[in-house]
Amino acid sequence: MMILKKNEFIDLEFTARIKETGIIFDTNVKANAKEVGLEEVRQLRVCIGEGMVLKGFDSALEGKEIGKDYEVEINAENAFGKRDPSLIKTIPVSVFLEKEVNPYPGMILNLDGIIARISSVSGGRVLTDFNNPLAGKTVIYEFKVLKKIEDKTEKLKILSEFYIGADKFELKEDKAVFSGTFHKKAFELLSKKAKELLSINVEIGAKLVKKNIDENTVEVGGIKVSKA
Repeated sequence: MMILKKNEFIDLEFTARIKETGIIFDTNVKANAKEVGLEEVRQLRVCIGEGMVLKGFDSALEGKEIGKDYEVEINAENAFGKRDPSLIKTIPVSVFLEKEVNPYPGMILNLDGIIARISSVSGGRVLTDFNNPLAGKTVIYEFKVLKKIEDKTEKLKILSEFYIGADKFELKEDKAVFSGTFHKKAFELLSKKAKELLSINVEIGAKLVKKNIDENTVEVGGIKVSKA
């Protein structure tokens, strides 16, 4: 019997529901996804205890067995947070009309990258709720750990996908080289976690590809250079 511990990497399947209604709001189980009209399911691979999933779900993974079915109830504080009254704003209806939006109660909008729900429209004013739609909700996660991930390359992919949204790198011994442009703070976090969890040093390197144009010219990284 294998009991899972903090900092171990795992592959799992899950279905998440709102306790009060039983409505599924997230899943990577194909049968359940089809039931609620989700077109795609995604593989969920995480490092336990690293905050890659909801706080309450993350803590529930520790101490579990591979291949066994579990269910955990997570209160709002450890799920999507409590509702914050300060995030409910009154906005003049003219602001919406200027953007050719006719607001109505229940309408969901993306306002400057933030999801908002229209609570009411009255007297030229729109009551707009910027809380996460699942804030204040108790949720239930049904889950099963499919396997423990042992391969170091796969572990680094999980970390890099989470921190910088990329999983392409060259790994030789204990050094991984990434090509691309990444947010500085995010890459620093990846570097810290890769060293801490996997004993791997990460860095960014420009990989130049040389291609012959003709016998007197080569292309290096997209720039044509004449041979001497």
